[in-house]
Amino acid sequence: MTELLSIMDTLLGEGGCPWDREQTHFSILPNMMEECGEAVEAIKSGDIEAMREELGDVLLQVVFHAKIAEKAGHFNFDDIVATLSKKLVDRHTHVFGADKAETGEDAMKLWKANKQKKG
Repeated sequence: MTELLSIMDTLLGEGGCPWDREQTHFSILPNMMEECGEAVEAIKSGDIEAMREELGDVLLQVVFHAKIAEKAGHFNFDDIVATLSKKLVDRHTHVFGADKAETGEDAMKLWKANKQKKG
């Protein structure tokens, strides 16, 4: 992950890629939608190599948005990871708390109830 973030810093920095430096959250939104769609198709096809490549392209979009936000002083990739980590722990109270889930259905009910608590 460190290498990928460093590559994006280089691309977005002085002497980096002019196109990359011009992008905004809005301008790369079509790329996010396209890459997510391609990942879905790769998963549906069962093509493991395509899945690996397309999931990487989705990750690139997340990193790109994180770096744009970081440059604007809003948040960075670590903030995204911290927010996601907290969400996973908060919603899996049957793993990280006192709740019990014997089945996937039980776990999903707890997930939904915990999500409602957080708004």
